[in-house]
Amino acid sequence: MDSEILAGILCILLVGALAGAAFFWLWVRSKWGSFEKIGADILRKAEQDAETYKKSHELSLKQQQAEQQKELDQLWHAERRKIQREEERLKSREDKLDTRMNLIERKLSEIEGKEAGLQIRKEKLDAEKNEIQILNLRLLRDLERMSGLSSSEAKELLIQQITSEAKAETSLYVRKIRKEAEEEAEKEAARVISTAICRLAVPCVSESTVNTVALPNEDMKGRIIGREGRNIRALEQATGINFTIDDTPGAVVLSGFDPIRLHIAKMALTELVQDGRIHPTRIEEAVDKAKSNIQKMIKQYGEDATLRAGALNLNGELIQLLGRLRFRFSYGQNVLDHSLEVSHLMGLMAAELGLDVRMAKRIGLLHDIGKAVSHEVEGTHAVIGHDLALKYGESKEVANGIGCHHFEMEPLTIEGSFCSAADAMSASRHGARSEPVEEYIKRLQKLEEMAFDFPGVERAFAMQAGREVRVAVIPEQIDDEGTEHIAKELTKRIEQELNYPGKIKVTVIREKRAVEYAVKNT
Repeated sequence: MDSEILAGILCILLVGALAGAAFFWLWVRSKWGSFEKIGADILRKAEQDAETYKKSHELSLKQQQAEQQKELDQLWHAERRKIQREEERLKSREDKLDTRMNLIERKLSEIEGKEAGLQIRKEKLDAEKNEIQILNLRLLRDLERMSGLSSSEAKELLIQQITSEAKAETSLYVRKIRKEAEEEAEKEAARVISTAICRLAVPCVSESTVNTVALPNEDMKGRIIGREGRNIRALEQATGINFTIDDTPGAVVLSGFDPIRLHIAKMALTELVQDGRIHPTRIEEAVDKAKSNIQKMIKQYGEDATLRAGALNLNGELIQLLGRLRFRFSYGQNVLDHSLEVSHLMGLMAAELGLDVRMAKRIGLLHDIGKAVSHEVEGTHAVIGHDLALKYGESKEVANGIGCHHFEMEPLTIEGSFCSAADAMSASRHGARSEPVEEYIKRLQKLEEMAFDFPGVERAFAMQAGREVRVAVIPEQIDDEGTEHIAKELTKRIEQELNYPGKIKVTVIREKRAVEYAVKNT
């Protein structure tokens, strides 16, 4: 029963499917004509759009071609105008060249004509010259015969006479100019220097080093010496200074060539005496402590000096070298105090003349910086100071001022030229420097011996404690120009061969006396 129902359903579905297919086929056949019409319309419209697009594109291309053709025409016309201008310029230049060539040809022809005339004139002049030479020879022979002198002898005599007259006139002119310049310079220099000196107040006594250490009692000497001298040997070995313990009451004498070592030894011994414990180990500790303290003191001295001189932004190494100058002495004058004094003097002179005060004071403060290392580096302290200043960042003007203060190089600035004057003022003031008696006597003798080395010197005297040397010459052998020559040469020799503080005046005297006696017989 179920299978029959299922078969019936299948039959119905099959009949429905066939009917639907037939209906769909009939519907498609009825619509087919409409699809073809739509396709034809689409093709026709596409052809119309393509034709329109083609026409518009062709029009656009024609417009672009027209614009490009117009631009090309404009460019061509511009190039053509440019070429025409260049052709005109070249033509004008060619015309100028032709004109110049014609002018040159005319000049050449004129020059050739003048050369021909000059050649003829030269031949005439040569002929006249030969005639004149013949006449001169005849005249020369006549003059030689009449004067009794040959031509060379007469020429030498004339040259000697002219040279003598020129020397005399030159000497007079030089003396006159020098005298006027010296008078004006002395007036201005005296004003500036006197103003600077009056404004600077410094002690007028030279500093001296004291190389003794006071002891509380005489028993301390034995403790310093130690058993079999071990303590004093340890002190001398650690400090490099000689300790002299003699009959001097209540004192130990220290001697050595290095002022810094002397100060270290004095500080160490003072601490040992105050502490009372003296043995080799304690001595080493005291010396090490003194060395550490002395380095701090050196830095403090350098910083104080820079503050007093107003030298800002100074290199740390230069500050250390400045501090070491506190333990350097020149003829008994403390070099650091001397540098500060020169710095203040240069600042005052620069202010008077309206120059750079800061640079002048900086040069004065550093001018003797080379003395802090002069025994460690070859060269003079001025040149060493110049090199150190450049090495540690100072300007070339400051370095040059340091290097030229002993005239070993030419000054670049007016401030630098002040340094030698301020240095001499500080060194030559009364009480600034002292000199050992033996050196003083040797210097006086050397001055007189150097004066007698010149021919024509009759007498020589060193005067004013060696500040002046007076030389008397023989008037028959030395003339006025010769006196000036001796004064200059003697000054140069003194500067080169003698070591002295301040300046030495050289005076050369020439005196001629004519004495006659009138006798009347009675």
